[in-house]
Amino acid sequence: MRKKAGPLDIYKYLPKINCKKCGEKTCMAFSSQLIERKVELKDCPHLKRESFKALEEILAPAVREVVFGKPTVSVGGEKVLYRHELTYFNQTAIAIDIHDEMGKEELSKRIEFVNNFAHERIGETLTLQAIAIRNRSGDVEKFDKCVEETAKRTKKALILCSWNSESLDKALRIVGDKKPLVYAATKNTWKEVGELAVKYNCPVVAFADNDISELKSVVNALQRMGINDIVIDPGSHLDSCTLNNFVMLRRSATNEDKVLNRPILGIPAAVYLQSGDGLKEAMAASLMMAKYADLIILHNIEIWALLPNITLRQNLYTDPRRPVRVEAGLKEFGSPDENSPVLLTTNFALTYYTVASDIESAKVDCYLIVLDTNGIGVEAAVAGRQLSASRVKKVIDETGIEKKIRHKKMVIPGLAARISGELEQLSGWKVLIGPKDSSEIGRFIERER
Repeated sequence: MRKKAGPLDIYKYLPKINCKKCGEKTCMAFSSQLIERKVELKDCPHLKRESFKALEEILAPAVREVVFGKPTVSVGGEKVLYRHELTYFNQTAIAIDIHDEMGKEELSKRIEFVNNFAHERIGETLTLQAIAIRNRSGDVEKFDKCVEETAKRTKKALILCSWNSESLDKALRIVGDKKPLVYAATKNTWKEVGELAVKYNCPVVAFADNDISELKSVVNALQRMGINDIVIDPGSHLDSCTLNNFVMLRRSATNEDKVLNRPILGIPAAVYLQSGDGLKEAMAASLMMAKYADLIILHNIEIWALLPNITLRQNLYTDPRRPVRVEAGLKEFGSPDENSPVLLTTNFALTYYTVASDIESAKVDCYLIVLDTNGIGVEAAVAGRQLSASRVKKVIDETGIEKKIRHKKMVIPGLAARISGELEQLSGWKVLIGPKDSSEIGRFIERER
């Protein structure tokens, strides 16, 4: 298993002069930020060439990062097998497929869907990253026209899918400058497709259906041609073999396999095309994402199938070391005035957005003080003293809420009831103990008026 580099492993290669030209106060701080990918080696102006090369090797992710499309989509680049060992960096990219036998209306509808899809959840806008264009007809001219039409209508990254190298060549003449992902090089077509990848400087997918040895030989052949940006597709079926292959490939990468250390492509759309069952496709997508797929291609665009998977993706790719949080401070809901109630909550994202949603649903005009608890929920924050009377008193002063209202009453969460007495003494405010469940806020405010 690849040894995880720590700050000291990085620090010994740095100049150790604390010049601050990299933007960090010390070289040790710079080494920590390198691990977090928040700075780059080139940011250190005093780094020697030998040290630069050594650090490049140390910091290289277990899974090679591949970038395709304009605007760019990054896939792979992961350092660990399990998220809790560090974190995952590049979310699974999701592409929606179209093909060259679709009617104009359906084609336009699917492209516009991908362009406009946006779902807000916990302060993050969830989107789709790419469009996969399939050469279903096998006809060079039809594929060419479909690619040209799609390129005019979208700014999303493109994946060109054809078993015919001639179709790919003609399509790349149109969109080669957009750096599409080229699908696919097989044991029979690796040379022709590899030459196209070299000619147009595009990343390529190596494919072998449920045969890891064959997949490895295709990747080896592409590497010998000087191609490094390779995505691997071991085949996609709704069965244990597919998932086992995904896991074996990722384990192999983290064990320093220099051939199969590539981003994994899963195609749940293949499950849909085989079965015609959108539910099976959605299930396959969730399983593939949970088992290390770095890029997936979907067919079904019904919201009931997409929403669970984009939510799952967001959950998988949150940083386990840092609770999801929102900006602390004073928030206004509706049109509050000097007589409006003042409520308190924490900046843990799930807590905040639940409370905010319940306030909006109840149509309550109010002020909401969001206390910085380092992204910890109410009950745990009270126990850990991130939510304490002294900290609430401090945020009352910092937000200037007393200048906006005529009263001095505050509603605190029911789970924070034990700080109410101390808070009244410190602040001089009357503290009302609100409901434990924010869905009761509307009724609580009505009763207190």
